Amino acid sequence: MTSVTRSRRQVRLSRALGIALTPKAVKHFEKRPYPPGEHGRARRRTESDYAVRLREKQRLRAQYALREKQLVKVYENARKTAGLTGEVMVEDLETRLDALVLRAGFARTILQARQTVTHRHILIDGKIVDRPSFRVKPGQTLQVKPKSQTTTPFQVAAAGAHRDVLPAVPGYLEVQLEKLQATLTRRPKRAEVPVTCEVQLVVEFYAR
Repeated sequence: MTSVTRSRRQVRLSRALGIALTPKAVKHFEKRPYPPGEHGRARRRTESDYAVRLREKQRLRAQYALREKQLVKVYENARKTAGLTGEVMVEDLETRLDALVLRAGFARTILQARQTVTHRHILIDGKIVDRPSFRVKPGQTLQVKPKSQTTTPFQVAAAGAHRDVLPAVPGYLEVQLEKLQATLTRRPKRAEVPVTCEVQLVVEFYAR
């Protein structure tokens, strides 16, 4: 799949879910603030409870670019953990390496962040980790490896080029952007995570 095709799909998905998944989608929303398709402009009929819950689940899945099987696993683990299941889910997802690469400003979108990890550009405490789903623990440091830092995409990131389109750096992440380095200082809390989702509806979707 080409980057152009992938970008178009992300814009279309953004409009369907009612949230901007990429910076490009933000611009499209300004022009077309309604769902895609020939009936997109029509007023939405009253949705069923199932449809509302399904959309929230799809929103969460899309913001982390997960497969359904991956999100189900996160739900099952959260259900067995102390705390509110929905909040635990988001807090767990936010410790994924690809999510933190995005929050730190090393990439512009979650898909770009994932590619950065799989292409072996990221070190955790000095060692290459190429699994986007790797859970970073509090106290661990992620950094773009020195050889990669000299390339144009990462020099652009180090100059802060992505910061204008990303949410503010959350309180659980300490970033030294010029060094392309970030440390997870503590476990994220749901209220701080820049993700648009009614997590309780996601829990209700899976608990049905």
